[in-house]
Amino acid sequence: MTKLNNVSNKKELSQEQSDDLLRVLKARFEKNMNRHEGLEWENIQAKLSANAEKMWSLHEMEVTGGEPDVIGFDQEKDEYMFCDCSVESPKGRRSVCYDREALEARKKHKPENSAIDMAAAMGIELLTEEQYRALQELGNFDMKTSSWVQTPADIRKLGGALFCDYRFGHVFVYHNGADSYYAARGFRGSLMV
Repeated sequence: MTKLNNVSNKKELSQEQSDDLLRVLKARFEKNMNRHEGLEWENIQAKLSANAEKMWSLHEMEVTGGEPDVIGFDQEKDEYMFCDCSVESPKGRRSVCYDREALEARKKHKPENSAIDMAAAMGIELLTEEQYRALQELGNFDMKTSSWVQTPADIRKLGGALFCDYRFGHVFVYHNGADSYYAARGFRGSLMV
């Protein structure tokens, strides 16, 4: 598992790391065709091969337990959307508060990091509530864990942050103090390639 607060500025993988990651992503893509019907791996691989920094971000998603996979294509922008598709919130990204402000406001028992800072360091974005709900149409995720999602500024200004999970056949959206953190709460990210 990678410690993201010690990430170097070099956002490139070795050829071996790139090849290994492409093998893993291709196998996951082929195993889960319901997530990306009508899309072809060759086109996705060509995009990935042309963008070392995006490959690095996907590698970070993978090594922190996200199991990224393609879940959509934006035809207008000619970009594929990768998302963390691990059954539960990625293990290497749990026990984090929402953002830097919340982390600094905590007086005792501070978590090691925040979801927003980790996502930024990885070159990805937290899912929005809408994206989280769309992900749940592709499978059942976060049945035992929960995931921070992008929080509207008016809620965050008042000290809160939003998180989601999937229970009883439904997506639930909750609020908590942005400085809270739990072993079963992490975050899911997205990356456009």
